[in-house]
Amino acid sequence: MAVTVIGVDGDRLPPGSAEVLESAQLVVGGGKHLRAHAPAQVRTFELGPLDPALNALASLSGEERGVVLASGDPGFFGAVRALRERGIRCSVLPATSSVQRLMAAAGRSWDDVAVVSAYGRDLTRAINVCRARHAVAVLTAPKAGPAQIGSGLAGWRRTLVVGEDLGGEHESVVTIDPADAAQRTWREPNVVLCLAEPDEVPPRGWAAGGEPLPPETGWALSEDEFSHRDGMITKAEVRSVALARLAPRAGALVWDVGAGSGSVAVECARLGAAVVAIESDENQVVRMITNAAGHGVDVRIEEGSAPQALRGLPRPDAVFVGGGGNDVVTACAHVGASRVVVALAALDRVAPAREALRAADYEVDGVQLAASRLAELPDGSSRLEAADPVVLLCGSRKPATDG
Repeated sequence: MAVTVIGVDGDRLPPGSAEVLESAQLVVGGGKHLRAHAPAQVRTFELGPLDPALNALASLSGEERGVVLASGDPGFFGAVRALRERGIRCSVLPATSSVQRLMAAAGRSWDDVAVVSAYGRDLTRAINVCRARHAVAVLTAPKAGPAQIGSGLAGWRRTLVVGEDLGGEHESVVTIDPADAAQRTWREPNVVLCLAEPDEVPPRGWAAGGEPLPPETGWALSEDEFSHRDGMITKAEVRSVALARLAPRAGALVWDVGAGSGSVAVECARLGAAVVAIESDENQVVRMITNAAGHGVDVRIEEGSAPQALRGLPRPDAVFVGGGGNDVVTACAHVGASRVVVALAALDRVAPAREALRAADYEVDGVQLAASRLAELPDGSSRLEAADPVVLLCGSRKPATDG
C-alpha cells in the first residue's frame, strides 16, 4: 500500500499530481475536489466523518495506491497527522497553505504570527490567544468562524483580516472591525488574521510565532519593575506562588480582581494568557496602563468596583482576587473558573473566604507567605528584613464524578 496526500491550491494541483492520480486505485477527498480532480475510472470515497475514509485507505493492500486530496498544505493542521495516527505512512505533494495566501494578500510578513486552529476544538482557546497576542491567524471551522471570533473580541481593540475562498473562484480579502464581522455571514472556507496594530511593522524576531514564553527575564519580577503607590503591590514572593496556582498560559483567560497597579495582571499576560483587570481606583488604573505598556503586553482594564464590574465579562479560566470583601470572593467563586486564588492580609478574612470557595464546590488549600529579604547595613553587612505576611487561599474545581 502506498498513500500520497496532494494539496489542492484553489483549482490547481502541484507538479506530479496527474501521474499519481492516474496510478491510484482509491482517491479520498471532499466532493468538490473529487469532482474536479479524480480520474473517471478510479474508485472514490467522499469525505464526511474521517474514520470511514481512513478505514478505506488502511484496507488497501500490496501494490495498491491511494490518494488523499486536501486543501492547502496537508502537513499544516491537515490530513497528514490523521493518517500517521492510524499508522498510515504517506508521501506529500503540498500546496500553498491558506495562512500563506492570506499573509500574501495582506502584504504582511508572518514570522511573528501565532497560528491556532478552531477546527474540532473549543473556539474559546483560539479567541483567548487573539485577546492576548498582537498577531494571530485562526484556521476556522463551521460555527467557529469570523462572526464568532468577532463577537468574542468585544472589549478588545483588534482588527480582523478575513480571507474567503482563498485561491478559489470567489476569493475575497476583507479588513473589518470585530463588531462588524460578528454581524456578517461569511463564505466558507475562510481564515482570519487578528491584529492589535494593523499598520505596525512587526519587530525582527528569531522564532516563528513570536517570542517564546515564558520571557527570558523570567517571572515574579521585582517590584521595581512596576509603577506602584507606596509599596502597595503584590510582592514578588507572593506573586510567584500565585502565578504557579493560576497557571496562566496561551489559550487561557485570567481575571485580576482588585488589580491595583496590575503586577499580577501584567505577569499573567507576559506568560501568554489573556487578561482582564478590574480596578476601581482611577490613579491605579493609570499606573496599570503604564505597567502594561512598559512590559509590552495587552491587558484589558475594566474600571469599576467588583462585584458589579464583573457582570458581562467573558468567563475566566482562573481568577486572582487581590482586593475587595467577601462579597467579591463569593462572586468570583461562582463564575465557573477552574482556579481561584485569593490574597489576604487580615487573618479574620481567611475563614469566610475559605467557606465561600468551599460553598462553590472548590477544593481549598492555603499557605501563609512570610518572606524575609537580605537588606544591606551601612557597614556593608546584611540583615534579614521581614515583609508583612500574606495568606494565599487556592481554590481548585473538584473533578467531575460519574453517576
